[in-house]
Amino acid sequence: MANNISVVEDGKKQFIVVKIGSEQYGIDISYVDNIVRMQKITRVPKVQPYFKGIINLRGEIVPVMSIRTKMDLEPDVFTDVTRIIILKLEEHGVLGLIVDEVKEVVTLGPDEIDKVAYDAKNSKSNFINGVGKHGEELISLFDTNSIIDETETV
Repeated sequence: MANNISVVEDGKKQFIVVKIGSEQYGIDISYVDNIVRMQKITRVPKVQPYFKGIINLRGEIVPVMSIRTKMDLEPDVFTDVTRIIILKLEEHGVLGLIVDEVKEVVTLGPDEIDKVAYDAKNSKSNFINGVGKHGEELISLFDTNSIIDETETV
């Protein structure tokens, strides 16, 4: 059987695994439009602290958000492996998320994903809708819509 990356069967989903600090997070690949190297971000006045500004991506203006700031983690430290994940969302357009590193693409079946109970006191859990088990590793799966819904676009 040929492994065709665009065809995922049996309710399996593909996630791009990224590192933020020492934790691994998964972003549903269906939302990912592009992954670009860190570049100069133009600041925009009077926006939420987690919005770092905007970038010009092939003529398109893309707002860029720090997921670290949004989740109350320590500030971003940009290295040569820092990337901006460009998300394409139907209602919200395009948004860039700064991540420390892009690791790999994994395919997870329904039996490899545990749902997470919502904890209103923990702001980080608001952005996570499941935990994926990939071999021995656990990957917190971002609820992409909850990250975006709370943001007012630039």
